[in-house]
Amino acid sequence: QVQLVESGGGLVQAGGSLRLSCTASGRTFRSYAMGWFRQPPGKERQFVATIVWSGDTTYYADSVKGRFTISRDNAQNTVYLQMNSLKPEDTAVYYCAATRSGSAYISPHGYNYWGQGTQVTVSS
Repeated sequence: QVQLVESGGGLVQAGGSLRLSCTASGRTFRSYAMGWFRQPPGKERQFVATIVWSGDTTYYADSVKGRFTISRDNAQNTVYLQMNSLKPEDTAVYYCAATRSGSAYISPHGYNYWGQGTQVTVSS
């Protein structure tokens, strides 16, 4: 069983930055692809970014491309989401997810484990 714990959310003004972290338990973290998803108020969960097990390949939603960066530190069992130039429409609960497959998935159905979520609020 893998447990994921997110941190780093908060309230920020539009144009500001935040860095989310997700730390995983277990020694198999380095073999998992990782993803970030978000759920805005009243909306369905949305794909944000994903990174393969090696960190060599990443994918982003069009809405965050060029502003967000996903990265990972396998030695620290941690995946990060650096969010720059934040907009009010980025307001959501952000979730970290892990898949036993080393390949990245855009669909949330591809992920086996989920964190509890961290709130990001961007004020205008």
